[in-house]
Amino acid sequence: MWSYERRLQFPVNIKEPNAKLAQVIISQFGGPDGELAASMRYLSQKFATPYKEVAGLLNDIGTEELGHLEIIGAIVFQLTRNLCMEEIQKSGFDKYYVDHTLGIWPQAAGGIPFNACEFQSKGDIITDLFEDMAAEQKARSTYDNILRLVDDPDVCAPIQFLREREIVHFQRFGEALRITQDKLDSRNFYAFNPGFDRCKDCDDTPEPTPGCDCGCDC
Repeated sequence: MWSYERRLQFPVNIKEPNAKLAQVIISQFGGPDGELAASMRYLSQKFATPYKEVAGLLNDIGTEELGHLEIIGAIVFQLTRNLCMEEIQKSGFDKYYVDHTLGIWPQAAGGIPFNACEFQSKGDIITDLFEDMAAEQKARSTYDNILRLVDDPDVCAPIQFLREREIVHFQRFGEALRITQDKLDSRNFYAFNPGFDRCKDCDDTPEPTPGCDCGCDC
């Protein structure tokens, strides 16, 4: 259960509208490496995660990503509010305008709608954590690309904040991977799903059976 606080994690106060820039930044709302995909990825993966501390981390970061989605939505909204039709047509925003007016809708910068196929929940904690680390790096790269296109300090500030959080999340997922590996046997943790696979020696008990070297934590 979530408790919503009516403030952004980082303030957004954009004074100058820029529909052309909004079309780029909206990719982090509903694009392949955006905040919506990130939050759905982590909040889905947490259920099948066999270790409580890792599941808690996925829940925390997935929740924060929802806050980041709100920041991106606020940026796009403020970049496009009060646009006149001439500005909409001149900036190339008219195609988006036809379908959504000035509403915020999840899509990539290229216009491709958000698709759940852009993220995975594999039910294998090793697999999922490697995907999560890659996702954070891809998001960081996307923010780098956005910052190269932005010269408005009102836009740069929240984008820089979001970029920094991607780096922190990458580090946290690295810690989660080490926690997971420490619970497994180094001989097989790349070929073993601790949340699903059981060996006959473990007898499916909460603690590993003495003498068992399968590497699982069943």
